[in-house]
Amino acid sequence: MPSNPTGFSPETMPDLGGKVILVTGGNQGIGYETVLALARKGATVVMASRSESRANEAIAQIKAQVPSAAVEFLHLDLADLQNVVQAAGSFAAKHDRLDVLINNAGIYVVPFSTTKDGFESVFQTNFVGHFALTRELIPFLLRAENPRIVNVSSTLHKAAPSQGILFDTMNDEKSMSNDGRYGQSKLASILFTAALHKRYGDKVFVNSVHPGFVKTDIIRDLGFFLRPVMWLMQSLFALSTPHGAYTSLYVATSPDVVDKTLKNKYFIPLGALSSGLSKLATDDELADRLWSWTEAELKKRNI
Repeated sequence: MPSNPTGFSPETMPDLGGKVILVTGGNQGIGYETVLALARKGATVVMASRSESRANEAIAQIKAQVPSAAVEFLHLDLADLQNVVQAAGSFAAKHDRLDVLINNAGIYVVPFSTTKDGFESVFQTNFVGHFALTRELIPFLLRAENPRIVNVSSTLHKAAPSQGILFDTMNDEKSMSNDGRYGQSKLASILFTAALHKRYGDKVFVNSVHPGFVKTDIIRDLGFFLRPVMWLMQSLFALSTPHGAYTSLYVATSPDVVDKTLKNKYFIPLGALSSGLSKLATDDELADRLWSWTEAELKKRNI
């Protein structure tokens, strides 16, 4: 178990009554535990996920534990940019503000493919879709008091290619390994945090987190031979899934974030500040280039 320098646990979170919090990928794994903990503290939680049946099952499980839980389903497919825009519109139809956005959803090592929007699938699911969603929801965040954005990244951002982001060749299957594709997407998440801070940091608390090596269903994305190896490693060394949610929950709810003006920081389990970013992850020019490139790519697709 990692050290807990803040003394944080879900029980120490403040009352969240009246807060509206959106969690992507909230129906399973770390996302589910995040939604459950937020609901226990009285937040209205929007569970944004692709599968309505799985989300409804997760919501039923939460309400069995917390009968007063205010959890809503929002259909969100990050691999479909038109759906991302529609999801933001559905949110706007029910809510006039957003207090916290937790960009949690992600996929790991999957066979190479491209989405209907023409992006490499891991890069779109883990980064581009969240970029588009965040951009749509910024006006709602700006209506809240001390709004927050939490981008769930990973220490595996260090597995990105040596150039950082392969803007011109990421759709070439041979341009990088599966780990490289995942690392690139998580590097993009950290660079996105820096770019958001540059543009909205005077009004929004934007931070990124590494949840730790956590026992989750993400191993479903691994191949037949790797899956049992990772299962064994998880059994021996991984954080429990509830503990995997601690860092996101701390950054999303702790008064420390506002009181200590913690912005554009990188947190590791269990809510500790870290200086362990790669050199690429602190490259402001690369962050600006990624922002401009993503905006241009979305514009090409009328998003």
